[in-house]
Amino acid sequence: MESAGDDPFWPAASGPDMYTTDWSPRRHRKGRRRARGRAGRTVSILLVVGAAVAGGGYVAVHSTVPPPIVPATVDAALEPRPSIPPAATRGRPRPAPSVSPSATIRKATPKSTRPPEPVAGLTQAQMNNAAVIVQVAREMGLPRRAMLVAMMTGLQESSLRNLANTTVPASLDRPNEGDGANFDSLGIFQQRPSQGWGTVAQLMTPRYAANAFYEKLIDIADWESKSLGDAAQAVQRSALPDAYADHQDRAEKVVDALL
Repeated sequence: MESAGDDPFWPAASGPDMYTTDWSPRRHRKGRRRARGRAGRTVSILLVVGAAVAGGGYVAVHSTVPPPIVPATVDAALEPRPSIPPAATRGRPRPAPSVSPSATIRKATPKSTRPPEPVAGLTQAQMNNAAVIVQVAREMGLPRRAMLVAMMTGLQESSLRNLANTTVPASLDRPNEGDGANFDSLGIFQQRPSQGWGTVAQLMTPRYAANAFYEKLIDIADWESKSLGDAAQAVQRSALPDAYADHQDRAEKVVDALL
């Protein structure tokens, strides 16, 4: 380091060396005038710049003119972030929140497999057969009107029971809810194997019997414009054509309970 006499910016007679502790321990009285420096005295200013601004340490500036005030740059990390999004981003769709891996995912509750509750004075076995009739119509994409025609027919022909026939011994070996003896008529709709409706095993199966009935019904061109009773008669060709209409009110209650 150069001495004060060797440095042209620090004249030897100008005062104490800034690096030497030579400050008076006495406190100045209030109002005491400070001594003015001689003309041409070099003003020494030591700027202490924080480590975040100038990289740390002390910087000595030598000048005969007071230095300009340099505004310190505030660290961007200290600036408060706006809580409201900029106007340009308002109204834009926001991404869906992510689901935590630990979140509980509820599974869909499966539909009840309990038998349908009987209505309109039916037994559980009769209500089960009625449910099959409605379900088959749904699978075939048929409307409520078709369900009513089939339900009225089942109520008239067998009271919605899957009947065997004593004149058809093979039918007695199949699950049944009673038996009859009318020709070779079988099942809920009293369909006859001899008339081409199906085999004994098929006609004693409620699902097959309902499907066979609907296939015959929709094969009738004007079945939807007929009355419910006439549509049933067009399929069955019964000796009692007016009997089906007597079961319309009860059929509506059963069908509505199953829809």
